[in-house]
Amino acid sequence: MTIVTVTHYSERVIGEFLTHLPPGRPLVVTDNASRDSTRDIIRSRTPQATLITNEIGRGFGNAANQGLVQATGDFILLVNPDAKLRPDCLERLLAAAERYPEAGVLAPALHTPAGGWEVSHDVDMFRRAEMSPKRTDPEPEGDICADYVSGAAMLVRRAALDGVPGFDPAIFLYYEDDDFCIRLRRAGWCLVRVADAVADHVGGGSIKRSWDKHWEKFWHLAWSRLYIERKYRGTMAMWLIALPALLRFGMKMPFYLLTDFRNKGLRDAGRFCGTLAYLIGMKSK
Repeated sequence: MTIVTVTHYSERVIGEFLTHLPPGRPLVVTDNASRDSTRDIIRSRTPQATLITNEIGRGFGNAANQGLVQATGDFILLVNPDAKLRPDCLERLLAAAERYPEAGVLAPALHTPAGGWEVSHDVDMFRRAEMSPKRTDPEPEGDICADYVSGAAMLVRRAALDGVPGFDPAIFLYYEDDDFCIRLRRAGWCLVRVADAVADHVGGGSIKRSWDKHWEKFWHLAWSRLYIERKYRGTMAMWLIALPALLRFGMKMPFYLLTDFRNKGLRDAGRFCGTLAYLIGMKSK
């Protein structure tokens, strides 16, 4: 079994991440063009790790795929560097994999720094629009089979990965875990959230904090959402999302750029430009 992670300007969290890894497990790190001390920390703390250094960022999915290729064993733990595995988390995931041989992915429960639980599972992404965005589901008391589990931490069965080879290389950022979950379920695998396996999730540890990254986040959210819609539901369904988005963000963007440039202005500018970029055929990269 191999642990795989992807870093990008992760110096704030990578040390704690490495401290909480179970000992004796092979580690593969793909670093996406970090210019801070992320690589130095990895080399000094875990010199035995396989470190793949991308001098140009390749996005999460493609970088994860690089690590998955290097992984060995019947299971691969793909986990973000802003997650800290609690003691016995991995062992409990592996025990659940024995209980649920039909599970292609097993995900731990995620807890926030404040001690609450983080929603790391959901219904199929195409059903979410039918549900209230303010819904507050109770934390499951036991293991559940879900339509989606978060890519922040997932134990992937090698047999499932052999049939569903990793993340879609066309997606640079966002919704790549949704796409992966859709393909796994269509291939006949279940996705299981394991209640007694817990990881603490800080969040945001693989994103460089700057105004341009804020804009870039929403650009990719918009682009990837249209890509997924077209991939699974066709061109007409994609346009039914794209046209209202262009109108909504195009109207709001000028006002916010003048009144709240660094937050709502960049957010809606990114959404508008990402939507337009997909429609004119630009690639996500």
